[in-house]
Amino acid sequence: MRFLWAGMGLACVAFGAAGVFLPLLPTVPFMLLAAFFFARSSERLHDWLLNHRVFGPPIIEWSERGAINPRAKRYATLSIGLVFVLSVLFALKPLILLIQGLILLCVLAFIWSRPSA
Repeated sequence: MRFLWAGMGLACVAFGAAGVFLPLLPTVPFMLLAAFFFARSSERLHDWLLNHRVFGPPIIEWSERGAINPRAKRYATLSIGLVFVLSVLFALKPLILLIQGLILLCVLAFIWSRPSA
């Protein structure tokens, strides 16, 4: 079972690392999942991730205080707005736009309701 947890953790690290370069792929949620999986599989990988220069601080802030960095909040807001604008430009059906808009507003409300790191 530990190999399965470790494999899922490594896959999440790969997706999270790709998210650094791909604007619509979220990095931190994948790294949070990776930390969860590594905590159940490998103390060494878990420690590596928490001590990582780039990925460690957001994970620690989230796990200790449920906090999100203000820069990350702005980036998420910009990305969400861009996704919605693209949906409008692709002329999605109004019902789809309404559902998408409501879900994205809920996501933004959650992000901005978290304390700032």
